[in-house]
Amino acid sequence: MAFIDIVLRRPSYGWQDESGNLVKPSPGQLFKEFFHRLNVIRDKRNWLPFMSWLKVLIMVPFLALFIFKFFSWGLLLAAFVYSMFIMGTHGTIWHHRYCTHRAYTFRNRFWQFVTQNLTVSMIPEEIYVVSHHVHHVKSDQPGDPYNAQGGFLYCFLADVNHQPIAWDLNEAQYGRVRSMMRHTGIRANTYKQYVKWGSYQNPGRAILYTLANWSFWYGAFFLLGGHALACTLFGAAGFWAVGVRTFNYEGHGKGENRQREGIDYNRRDMSVNQLWPGIVAGEWHNNHHLYPRSARSGFKPHQVDMAWYYIKLLSMLGAVSSYQDSKEDFYERYERPHREGKSLPQEELREV
Repeated sequence: MAFIDIVLRRPSYGWQDESGNLVKPSPGQLFKEFFHRLNVIRDKRNWLPFMSWLKVLIMVPFLALFIFKFFSWGLLLAAFVYSMFIMGTHGTIWHHRYCTHRAYTFRNRFWQFVTQNLTVSMIPEEIYVVSHHVHHVKSDQPGDPYNAQGGFLYCFLADVNHQPIAWDLNEAQYGRVRSMMRHTGIRANTYKQYVKWGSYQNPGRAILYTLANWSFWYGAFFLLGGHALACTLFGAAGFWAVGVRTFNYEGHGKGENRQREGIDYNRRDMSVNQLWPGIVAGEWHNNHHLYPRSARSGFKPHQVDMAWYYIKLLSMLGAVSSYQDSKEDFYERYERPHREGKSLPQEELREV
């Protein structure tokens, strides 16, 4: 089997049935798989998805303190801006365009480190990156780890049920995982450590990194606005971490073909351009599936792309040494021919 078919840990209900059709598990099956894979007592190799959701749960008291003790309209506005715009845009800049697609390169490790830590750390890079490569190759097909046709819960619980890397990779296969992640700056487990922990990242280093990131940001927020602001923004980070798990279900039409003529040009899958994710996070999803390695996905004038503005700014400052921008190619191959009533090019599978 191809590497992309085995790199993710297969769920107990499988990806497809004997006829090759997508398996659509029941809510009961999905929750059973979810809690089974969070059980670190049964198997310590479940540590990474457990830690990912533990980070969300830790944010609940901060959110409660904001709501019941520190609430003000000003802090509500701060929470809205931080969770929607800042956390959302950072996810696109770091996890999506850099860690997964290498749409741009940093001049040095300093700027890479700064960009990685622009916000409160919530989503493990390993869970995001490897599975997202699979998503692009198998988009809306069996094996897509967050296939919207599987339903809302299929996508929402995917970071536990479908996205972690497999535990039985051989050394050469694990080497390919390392090649996917090496540029991110996340230090890799040796193959022996991978067999022990079932992950690319070591749990000890992951915990220390999270504690350092959280300590820095809580201290910074406290200096700016005391415990009230710190609790508000930490609670907002947790709110975003839950909300982002709903995106792919919406971004692929809730499992239905909702693409619009002259708006969604990529027809290889059911991805759609949506106004709100585009504005708050630069996530014009159909454009992105058309040009996965572009550092810009907001091609049209109304398609605000704050992630691209950050990348472009760093390039102007010399912090980003190179980037890919597919805007001109988009207009030449799709937008102008559509306006002129010409036939559009046959879509080939682009490198992700």
